[in-house]
Amino acid sequence: MLQFQRFSLVLLTLMLPSLALAHSGAGDGSGFVSGFLHPLGGLDHVAAMVAVGILGAFMGKPAIWVLPITFPIVMAFGGVLGVLGVPVPGIEIGIAVSSIVLGIMIIMGTKPPLPIAITIVAAFAIFHGYAHGAELPQAANPLAYSAGFVISTGLLHLAGIAFGELIRMPHGVKIVRAAGGIIALAGGYFLMNVFA
Repeated sequence: MLQFQRFSLVLLTLMLPSLALAHSGAGDGSGFVSGFLHPLGGLDHVAAMVAVGILGAFMGKPAIWVLPITFPIVMAFGGVLGVLGVPVPGIEIGIAVSSIVLGIMIIMGTKPPLPIAITIVAAFAIFHGYAHGAELPQAANPLAYSAGFVISTGLLHLAGIAFGELIRMPHGVKIVRAAGGIIALAGGYFLMNVFA
């Protein structure tokens, strides 16, 4: 376990200098491919979306599917708010806090009642979706772009579920909880960048 913790720390350290948050507004945003790649361009999104899948796996049925379905649906709603320019305060803070909270929930092996887990995931999904929608360039095909980022998000959730299934193996719970620690630390780093 100590070797895994050291490996995790080295991996996190190597990733930190190259973190590229997905909220730069850069890119052509021309359609599906841009929308698909946008969540992958920022580790803040990747961390939270993988964490949703891991948390679902940790909680078991029906959360393993309900949480990853809830996130993209509510994220699309947040995206509409962003496209329309509806003021939502603290977007970047909400995105950073999503990794911290979800990571801590994974570390602790938290299994809240499903309605509470859905509410937490949905609240964070609004922030992530808003960021995507607010950065949608005027020239982009909004429908194709949205389809791209929703599908990409779903695949990140599936990756989280697959990783979370390690809990079924010997010592798997420790590995998954360590990943939760990395996600929470990354969220702390993202939050520091918001205030930097």
